[in-house]
Amino acid sequence: MMDEQIALRFQLVSETAHWRTATVGLTDLENFASPQAWQAVETYLGLGIRRHLQELVRTVAFELDAVEADIRAAGTLVDLQRARRRLQRFRERYLQAETVLEFYGHAIRSRTTTRLAQMLTACDILARQSMAAPLAALGLTPPPVLVYLDRGLGASILRAHLRYWSGASVSPAAAIKVTRFNLFRPTSLLHEAGHQVAHLTGWNNELPAMLRRGVPDAAVAELWAGWATELGPDLLAFAHAGYGAVAALHDVVAGERTQVFAHPIGDPHPIAWLRVLVGVEMCVRFYGAGPWDTLKQAMIATYPLSDAPPSLRSMLERSVAQLPKIVDIGLRSRMRAYGGRALADVVDPVRVGPAALDDLARTAGPALTTSTHYLTSEGLRLLARSALQVAVYPERAQQTTQDFEDWMRRLGKLAVAAAAPAASAA
Repeated sequence: MMDEQIALRFQLVSETAHWRTATVGLTDLENFASPQAWQAVETYLGLGIRRHLQELVRTVAFELDAVEADIRAAGTLVDLQRARRRLQRFRERYLQAETVLEFYGHAIRSRTTTRLAQMLTACDILARQSMAAPLAALGLTPPPVLVYLDRGLGASILRAHLRYWSGASVSPAAAIKVTRFNLFRPTSLLHEAGHQVAHLTGWNNELPAMLRRGVPDAAVAELWAGWATELGPDLLAFAHAGYGAVAALHDVVAGERTQVFAHPIGDPHPIAWLRVLVGVEMCVRFYGAGPWDTLKQAMIATYPLSDAPPSLRSMLERSVAQLPKIVDIGLRSRMRAYGGRALADVVDPVRVGPAALDDLARTAGPALTTSTHYLTSEGLRLLARSALQVAVYPERAQQTTQDFEDWMRRLGKLAVAAAAPAASAA
């Protein structure tokens, strides 16, 4: 009968041979996306994503080398058992690395057609532009942004320069997911970019503290402080896109009444009913009366407070009373995160109010969506205007969508063309 030490050594050698073949499979990044797709993204971003990922794969291979060395050097059963535990840790590390590669491969594969590549490149630009002004208040520079397309209802972000999946894997770019159904009204990418801003500026810590101090109803203050990491990005999305961002958010979160009033334990998102109403309050505080008033009436009529769970009704009602204060704290209070200025002073929501967007369209005329100047300098306001038009003129939604795609593709094409000479020179 084979003794335990010989059996364990045989098993470990066999396993490491298997993982060696698997690791070889990671080294060829064309297993995850075509070389043309990698090159197109890297040329535009000016970022060596492949080099970053290849270094990750090399680290995994070195770790497997160390496991094999431990097995060869093991002279006792205890040594082999120690090597087995290290091999188990390696398995986890391999799967983490595979997840990283699959993630970036999927993100890059979503740009496989010219049309999608141009649209998503334009989204990259708008997301990065949305970070520029709030980060500049602290002398910070926006990180590279890679927007990708995926299914579902909710957008998300993998923030730049953080360690994900494994201790050695640092995200080289802010990777923002835009859902397929929202590609032609992507105000959600402004919310996701807001998460990066809030992280880099320290707003994630400052905003909840300001809410606790500034909202007079202590219970409401504590509730919203717990939602501050999602409220902050909503405030930033509003500052950049106005009512269009609020209306688009409504169209995503409106659903069954149980969903609209849902309050899962630990969820950092405000209850959807309140999240829409606080967005309406942002419009009221900066624009006065407008179509958002109708949205509020419709929201309350469709989802009356009486339909909320009895345990939540009082807190919802008390929260509504504090919404003006919550909005003023978020947008008009001086914050260290914005260099001692208020968010509304750094990113002025009035610039994306209906009157200002009408003035922009009137002044620019047909050049608004065709000239290089307007496309590169007013892209965020063009997004705000398109989102506003969908909300206010739903009967024109198809034409608005076509116009949006046209100018977004022009913007994406301009960015790629501008990147090519720089890449050649480098």
